[in-house]
Amino acid sequence: MQTISIVIPTYNEEDNINLIYERVTGILKNNLSKYDYRILFIDNCSTDSSRTIIRTLGKRDSHVQYIFNIKNFGFSRSTFYGLTQAKGDCVVLLFADMQDPPELIVDFVKEWERGYKVVAGIKNKSKESKMMYFVRKCYYSFINKIVEIQHIDQFTGFGLYDKSVIETFAKLEDPLPYLRGIVAELAPECKKVYYEQNRREHGKSSFKFKNLYDVAMLGITSYSKALMRMSTFLGVFVAGISFLIAIITFFLKVFHVIEYPIGNAAIIFGVFFLGGLQLVFIGLLGEYISNINIRSMKRPLVVEEERYNLD
Repeated sequence: MQTISIVIPTYNEEDNINLIYERVTGILKNNLSKYDYRILFIDNCSTDSSRTIIRTLGKRDSHVQYIFNIKNFGFSRSTFYGLTQAKGDCVVLLFADMQDPPELIVDFVKEWERGYKVVAGIKNKSKESKMMYFVRKCYYSFINKIVEIQHIDQFTGFGLYDKSVIETFAKLEDPLPYLRGIVAELAPECKKVYYEQNRREHGKSSFKFKNLYDVAMLGITSYSKALMRMSTFLGVFVAGISFLIAIITFFLKVFHVIEYPIGNAAIIFGVFFLGGLQLVFIGLLGEYISNINIRSMKRPLVVEEERYNLD
């Protein structure tokens, strides 16, 4: 009998864990009864009662597995590590807030049975704030313009991965994995399944602006050189314009076309403008260097504190 593994990352999801467990279990038992299944929770050092609830589920149901991280290693690292630890014939990544409908697992498995190695859940509508949905849409549009490998629009990682794809993921020695980019670069052509994203079931998201910025910059610095090249071209352009203005000003002075001293306003504007550009691109350069530094250290994705029911 083939096995479906469901990987559910958690961080302070005490109000949602039992709900998603019941929902997923019901779907697997009623609609996919010909398969064995495992539900793997990977908890990123929750500070609420999430771990207690997961332990209770593990004692009650032999299908439940869990990994508890010793610290919060970040959403991307913990999620990717959870995928690499799942041992099913296919692995479904599902988030505990249930914004992505668990019922799509059935559709994912049907496409997998037809031979697709990756089935991606794609948001074509969302009940989240219109502003956030617009920002995400702009980000996907922007990143696809600057990367060499086209990413999948409105794909958060929610989907199904064949065990052969998971084995490829497990071979990567990347301490800063960007799942969307890895799927776009290394996975076979995927089947897209469209859905409307719901609002969060319970609680507030711990995914703040800082986390969104981290994920966005990880995608940009991992898969694009465009911004660094832009800084080079812009620097050459500004330097050329400045040199041209300097020559024009020199001849205007020599031939007495300009008889008055040039004011400080233009100088101050130029200094602040160029200083701002330099700071922006120094910051971007710092993002690239930081990622290079972390990757060169070859640190583990996460450090486990506890695991249960995994070989």
